[in-house]
Amino acid sequence: MDTYEEKTLTSNEIYKGKIISLRIEEVELPNGKTAQRELIKHPGAVAILAITADEKLVLVEQYRKALDRSLVEIPAGKIEPGEDPETTAIRELEEETGYCATEFTYIQSFATSPGFADEIIHLYLARGLKKIENPAAGDDDEFINLLEVTIAEADEMMATTKIYDAKTAFAVLYAKKLLIN
Repeated sequence: MDTYEEKTLTSNEIYKGKIISLRIEEVELPNGKTAQRELIKHPGAVAILAITADEKLVLVEQYRKALDRSLVEIPAGKIEPGEDPETTAIRELEEETGYCATEFTYIQSFATSPGFADEIIHLYLARGLKKIENPAAGDDDEFINLLEVTIAEADEMMATTKIYDAKTAFAVLYAKKLLIN
């Protein structure tokens, strides 16, 4: 057993939705005692740092019920069963922004909330953007406002918490390093 590993003793799925499931697991702690863990299982997601030829970031604004407010974010979406992350990124970029890209580059993957969820986001850089004449339709329950902003405008959105999620903040910082250096 690794020094801090928690061995699963029992696992009980108590909710299964179309995106997530919730499990209660009883674990054995490194000191031999037991504890319960509430764990969200998620299929994973992608996020796309899309940069136009004039070095603007392509962002989307949408309402997020979990926070009861609108946020400005980079395009992102859930990986469908059997779909590889890059295919998801290409699809989500088209559905959410109406763009395709001639260049897709993998940046990094990261856990969003490892204290209670297994969601991993795979971040891609999209360049060589071209507007698609008839893009694939997005989800029926998604209402999105498309924005193209400069790094300075994205910084201001972070300062005023219009950009408030970790994946977008990470992408803005990455874009600053990429475009300013």
